[in-house]
Amino acid sequence: MAETFDAIDESLAAWVRDQKMFFVATAPKSDEGLVNCSPKGMDTFRILSPNKVAYLDLTGSGVETIAHLKENGRIVIMMCAFEGGPRIVRFHGRGKVLEAGSPGYAETISEFTAIPGVRSIILIHVTRIGDSCGYSVPLYDYRGNREVLTKWAVNKGADGVLDYQQNNNLKSLDGLPGLTSRPASA
Repeated sequence: MAETFDAIDESLAAWVRDQKMFFVATAPKSDEGLVNCSPKGMDTFRILSPNKVAYLDLTGSGVETIAHLKENGRIVIMMCAFEGGPRIVRFHGRGKVLEAGSPGYAETISEFTAIPGVRSIILIHVTRIGDSCGYSVPLYDYRGNREVLTKWAVNKGADGVLDYQQNNNLKSLDGLPGLTSRPASA
């Protein structure tokens, strides 16, 4: 049933490209801090090499993943097959936050289709890949992406999104540093 892989081969990459949703989990160093698990969707996930993946981090109400990665770098991505044969794959690794203007951002953002409201890229050096059966994961029919976040970002405009980020994404729920504060002209 369970298997581990040294790298993302073409067969696994093809399966990953078929998934419409993934989950991101991180935790702070402190036993008192909140563990975070976030669902992600849209066309935001990319395989950059056999041991490197990245996803677009879109503007949201919280900034837990960014804060946890800045503190300790630990991250896991989980994908489940909701269609077809059962399967769960987890990508454990060390994550890095690439904010606009940071080293590597411009090069990495070119791997993605533009989506309004991007606040950073989460880059992950994968150290362990494991799959498991997924026999109890239910089957769901994919009906499409929600457009709410994209419409919100377009309506706010680039400066409005940046204002939102500066007012809501500088600290995590535990008070850890989130996004870097920057002027509205950035």
